[in-house]
Amino acid sequence: MVKNIDHIGVAVKNLDESLKLYADILGLEVISKEVVKEQKVKVAFVPIGDSEIEFLESTDCDGAIAKYIEKRGEGIHHIALKVENIEKALELIREKGIRLIDEKVRCGVNKAKIAFLHPKSTNGVLIELVERNCKEDMG
Repeated sequence: MVKNIDHIGVAVKNLDESLKLYADILGLEVISKEVVKEQKVKVAFVPIGDSEIEFLESTDCDGAIAKYIEKRGEGIHHIALKVENIEKALELIREKGIRLIDEKVRCGVNKAKIAFLHPKSTNGVLIELVERNCKEDMG
């Protein structure tokens, strides 16, 4: 079901300042930046090998990332696992009694299909399932 780690999400207060460490000091390249209005977040991706680091900055003090940082501080927010068929993966996970945040697949950054598993069912880790290179439009 799981192919590999797609990315690790890191919650930050200031996206541009945070990216300086990874670009200027560690020599990594920022490949994309995007604002996701529905999720009240600005994101940037930095590839490392077959995976990426996704940096998330809230665009609203009521956004999920702002609330996360207020409660826990900056740092790792979630681990995203790449799957081939996210609908089937969700069905299998649901059948095994894992609590879901997203009962249905939704559209994420770069038109990927995404869904989150509840950390209360996954040892306190927020897990995102990701299916990339989707042919169908999620709307």
